[in-house]
Amino acid sequence: MSKIRGQAPAYVSDEGGPDWTYGAGFDTAVRMKHGHQITLGNVTLEAVHTPGHTPEHLSFLITDGAQTNEPGYMLTGDFVFVGDVGRPDLLDEAAGGVDTRFAGAHALFASLRDHFLTLPDYVQVLPAHGSGSACGKALGAIAASTVGYERRFSWWGSYLANDDEQGFVEALLSDQPDAHAYFARMKTQNRVGPAVIGELPTLSEYTTAELLVALAEDRVIFVDTRHHSQVHEGTVARSLNVPGEAKAATYGSWVYDPETEFRPLVLLADSRAAAERIRDHLIRVGIDNVQGFITTIEGLSLVRPKTVAPDRLGQIDRALLLDVRNRTEFAAGHIPGADQMSGGRVMWHTDGLPETGTIVTYCQSGVRNSVTASALRRAGYDIAELEGSYAAWSALPDATRPAA
Repeated sequence: MSKIRGQAPAYVSDEGGPDWTYGAGFDTAVRMKHGHQITLGNVTLEAVHTPGHTPEHLSFLITDGAQTNEPGYMLTGDFVFVGDVGRPDLLDEAAGGVDTRFAGAHALFASLRDHFLTLPDYVQVLPAHGSGSACGKALGAIAASTVGYERRFSWWGSYLANDDEQGFVEALLSDQPDAHAYFARMKTQNRVGPAVIGELPTLSEYTTAELLVALAEDRVIFVDTRHHSQVHEGTVARSLNVPGEAKAATYGSWVYDPETEFRPLVLLADSRAAAERIRDHLIRVGIDNVQGFITTIEGLSLVRPKTVAPDRLGQIDRALLLDVRNRTEFAAGHIPGADQMSGGRVMWHTDGLPETGTIVTYCQSGVRNSVTASALRRAGYDIAELEGSYAAWSALPDATRPAA
């Protein structure tokens, strides 16, 4: 793992203690402590131990030696984002930790105080994530920032200015979005070292006849990549809905666990190039088993997923009404009588679902709902999706809105 094509060495953190030591996959990697430097021509990278998000986390100060001997940039990774900082609760939320978030939050305060705010205001901040990431709760949409800007305008700046560590900890840990369940697998693979894939195989283009046989023999899993409005008009039985390319990694990780499922995936895609792009996204979350694609569903045996209209919600006999949005969305408003479990966690917590009876599911508009519902159906649950989800239910006149 430490040397791939071109004999490039791998560098890994050697901070955080024995529980955070990188494993056998990194035996020949260079282990970095705080202050370790890497020189590339005139450019120097200096490791800075900035624990909080995780105990071993390193950021990197960048100095352009052609201009100055002082750092002008900081690669902050999951430490400081634009307008936010890395959340310290993921080990509790997704990796089985117990109350590690409190120590992480205090460590993050110290990292900001001792290693970030001591830098000149002009130092540019280049984080690893932007708006939409689940690694924080208030990430800005701008790609970069500066130490001075974050000092003055971030939500946490005033807590550091007032040395209010407890206030910072409480504010940081409140209202964090739900963590995706695949984060636990990701963290383990990051530490142990993931398998090296090597040259990717050519995707097989299935004919309708070939796919019908493979599905009948239960040798592959079909992935319907269309919008849920099209899926509801007819899709392959027991297929997974992973709509589009942009969020294929996120939604794919909700519905397919490569540690427990080994049947390969066959994608619905407009072209080979589109299928390859989707495969590339899935690989980013450790879903390596994409075998092929097909460009049409014509000739396949199709079923229409069960749905229920918002104004008929009160008439359906159900065992559970399940809100698959995030906790923060649920807290802001939900259908009375609903239970909440975010779509990224449902398939890892099915012990909280009734084994019999109909489960009615909804999200905000229907996209996340369709993804989650497809995985639950494949797992054998009787699922009815709320048409239009919470947005449609909320839009009903009060007089016609059914009680839960």
